[in-house]
Amino acid sequence: MTFQIFKILPLGIFFLLSCGQHNDEDLPIMGETEIVTAVKNGKTVNDTVYHRIPTFRFVDQDSVWISNDDVADKIYLADFFFTRCPTICPLLAKNMLTIAKEFENDERLVILSHTIDAKHDTPAVLKDYATKLGAPSNWHFLNGPQDAVYHIAGKEGYFSYAEENPNVPGGFDHSGAFTLVDRKGHVRGVYDGTSEDEAKSAIADIRKLLTQF
Repeated sequence: MTFQIFKILPLGIFFLLSCGQHNDEDLPIMGETEIVTAVKNGKTVNDTVYHRIPTFRFVDQDSVWISNDDVADKIYLADFFFTRCPTICPLLAKNMLTIAKEFENDERLVILSHTIDAKHDTPAVLKDYATKLGAPSNWHFLNGPQDAVYHIAGKEGYFSYAEENPNVPGGFDHSGAFTLVDRKGHVRGVYDGTSEDEAKSAIADIRKLLTQF
């Protein structure tokens, strides 16, 4: 991972994410936690509430609506891109394609790539992009309202980064983060999608989560 991926996040969260990656069999649950008090069976107990991906509903390249319900009880890897991206997106797509093909016959793993250029990247454009890329059927290219996409990209969601910025090539600024989410909506890994080695690490961590089914 590199600092550029997390440039909009508070230093404390960046430190947490950086320290979260390790080689233990059980991957850490990333993000801030909250301790809540509840009464169970007449006893007062403390429960830990972990960061979860917020509710979403976006349309994919086949004009099918994809929401939290569609990835419930699945592992998924998420990232952000746009089809006219002149910088890192082709490299992100190459590495994500490797991961998608590695698990294309396993229905427990899906890929969600969110476009940050909603006006241009219609489902038809995303369909053409996916076809030319050779993306397998487990890879959904999602279009949604700009504000909703940018919100879920940040610390409230995937610990990534996306915004419209006329001062950068292509007019949009975003990180190259791949975010691994488990069956309960918890973030279990964040990887530099521009790195082949990090893509291999994502594959290894996905396999760890799959053993927990």
